[in-house]
Amino acid sequence: MRVSIITFPGSNCDHDAYEVFASRGHQASMIWHKDHDLMSPDLVILPGGFSYGDYLRCGALARFSPIVKEVIDFAHKGGLVMGICNGFQILTESGLLPGALLMNSHLKFICKHQHIRVETANSPFSNGIEPGTVLDIPIAHKEGNFFIDDNGLKALKDNDQILFRYCDTEGDFTANPNGSLENIAGIVNIKRNVLGMMPHPERAATDSVSSKDGRKIFEAIERYFDGGN
Repeated sequence: MRVSIITFPGSNCDHDAYEVFASRGHQASMIWHKDHDLMSPDLVILPGGFSYGDYLRCGALARFSPIVKEVIDFAHKGGLVMGICNGFQILTESGLLPGALLMNSHLKFICKHQHIRVETANSPFSNGIEPGTVLDIPIAHKEGNFFIDDNGLKALKDNDQILFRYCDTEGDFTANPNGSLENIAGIVNIKRNVLGMMPHPERAATDSVSSKDGRKIFEAIERYFDGGN
């Protein structure tokens, strides 16, 4: 699998993503935000961090980077795009995903382990994962409070676009670390080829960390490309 990982000024999780995919035997490439060539990937990663210092709104300036136009074109042609944390914010700012990421309800930056529940297996990013599966995936953000209007929320539900929700260890929705509407932690677009999620699976996928649950998401992507869809 060929994976292109975009680096913006202020990205700080690009090398984490690179390490995960390279260690799994994939061809991973780092792409600078001013470039115009995605290097013919199977998957594009918009990583976490603080692109352009998160000035104005998170992701609002990165949305105008030259490479993002290529990412948008790639997504419109059906290419897989995964936005993690700041990458999710960029995807909403670019219009590839609906909704917005607001300031956390308690107005504080949070960095901790957090459980999320898989809501559907109907996507390349959750392929083969049983709905209801609880994953321990770290979060680290100040503006991860997902919001969308009533019509948008109805569309997300009607189209089975909600992939992950924040939950407790039992999968119940008693834990919501940032005030996200209906505990939403990750969504896909209507065509299901673009994922945005605030939790960091790349921080839970290597031997050096306590939780390995992020591997299940990367394994799902691998299954998809291996024909398990």
